[in-house]
Order: sequence, then C-alpha cells, then structure tokens
Amino acid sequence: MRAVKVTTDALRPAGLLRRLAAMFYDALLLLALYMLAGAVALCATGGEAVPAGSVWYQASLLLIAMLFLCGFWITGGQTLGLRSWRLRVESADGGPLDARMALLRFAAGFVALAPAGLGLFWLLVDPERRAWHDRLSGTRVVLLPKKPRGGVSAPE
Repeated sequence: MRAVKVTTDALRPAGLLRRLAAMFYDALLLLALYMLAGAVALCATGGEAVPAGSVWYQASLLLIAMLFLCGFWITGGQTLGLRSWRLRVESADGGPLDARMALLRFAAGFVALAPAGLGLFWLLVDPERRAWHDRLSGTRVVLLPKKPRGGVSAPE
C-alpha cells in the first residue's frame, strides 16, 4: 500500500481557535525557555536580579523567541504547538519557508498583535483566512488531515 499524498491546495486554512490554541502551547514552551534564560542571567550576575528595563536581557528574550519560532518554521513548518493542533506554516504557494520569510513573519507578528490582536482576528473576515502577518510575509497556516488509525496508510 502506498501513502496518500495530500496536495497543499487541498488543505484548508486554519481557523482562529486552533491557531490560538497552538499559540498558547508555544507560549508555555517559550515561558520554560525564558525561565532557563532567567536562571542563566542570575548566574551571570552573581545572583543579583537583572535591572528592570535591561536592554541586553530584553534583547536576549526576543532572540530566544525568534530562534524558537523561526527555527521550527524553517525546519518543517511546525512548532510543537502547531504540530499538536495539526497545523503547518507554509509559503503562500505551499512550499516551505526560507529564513527571510520566517524572519518577516516573526516581525510582522508584532504588527498583527500590537493593535489588541486585530491583525490576528483579521482572518475571520479574510477570504483566505490569512492574518496580517500571513499576508505581510507571504505565508499561510493550513490544517493538516488526520492520520489514519492503526498506522496503515490508506490506498490510493
């Protein structure tokens, strides 16, 4: 038996609730990474708290988020949260993201979330269900089909 290949055009755009759930999962993972970064910072400062508004610390947290998200988007289109909810980020033509697209998507995410998340909620009225950061970066988030039960591939 051969595995059924689903063309990317047949994949439905992801809905808002699934995307929010995946974002929540990824936020928990980022929180764990931030705790680790805080522990490293405490070691680096001899146990003293990092001063409020420390530019180097804020920049390091931003870098952690960028490496986490962009790394997963480039190497398969799925963070752990996206994988849990059967979602994948891909280019508008269905291909994988390159580094430029991933970085642009990351930066555009701030634009989408800044006005009270309006850029994310935009997908509710967008005909292709794409949020602002999807549009600005030339990407989309799709819902992947369920895998067949029992590990047996469906016939073609």
